[in-house]
Amino acid sequence: MDSIKLIILAAGKGKRMNSELPKVLLPLAGKPLLLHLLEAIKTSGLSKPIILVVGVASEDVKKIAGPEYQYVLQKEQLGTGHAVQCAESSLKDRAEHIMVLYGDHPLVDAETIRHIAQSHLSHHNPVTMATVQVDNFDGKNENFKDYGRILRDKNGKIDRIVERKDATPEELNVTEVNPSYFCFNATWLWKNLKHLTQENAQHEYYLTSLPQMAHQNGENITTISINPITALGANTPEQLAILEQTIRENK
Repeated sequence: MDSIKLIILAAGKGKRMNSELPKVLLPLAGKPLLLHLLEAIKTSGLSKPIILVVGVASEDVKKIAGPEYQYVLQKEQLGTGHAVQCAESSLKDRAEHIMVLYGDHPLVDAETIRHIAQSHLSHHNPVTMATVQVDNFDGKNENFKDYGRILRDKNGKIDRIVERKDATPEELNVTEVNPSYFCFNATWLWKNLKHLTQENAQHEYYLTSLPQMAHQNGENITTISINPITALGANTPEQLAILEQTIRENK
């Protein structure tokens, strides 16, 4: 897996958390969200350098994560696609493949990270993505309400991902969701990032627009279904409480 380099997106504020801390530094089970992810990555065996894209309170994030990571500053919060673009100059021509994970998704484990990487390398498609299937969005599944919905064509192939704020009521009923764990062929990624637009409800550059580009170009997408627990993130204090409960129940 030495040909895969990792980008961790850790620049956001987390407006709905009602906290002065940047989102990735909010405490979960006694330590910041980000550290849970970093520990899983170390166990997974992915090679260095590992890049953290930082923004809000960047110096605080660097202090917590430590000196062994390479840091890239996202000066403006223009979306996940823009965040990955910020890392291009650090990785272009230095990596065959790029994995993208999120600093506010603390429950992804080393096994899941390895599974994504190995699936990507074995299938030779430009895009590999994890998917999560839930029965509903009630109770412990409430966190997944905020996730993009995965829309498939009549042949069962992924057509596109529609973010919650852009989805129709019918699309919101789709229970296959996107945790945004991706692996890309690097050359393909850098080429297609340039074609992202801000034509969406949040006026951001969505990384999640890339699978639609692949589908429209007739390119295959590798998908792996993962345990919903490993995909959990949080956008509100209530959702963070669900993560705390999940960790207690799965010790």
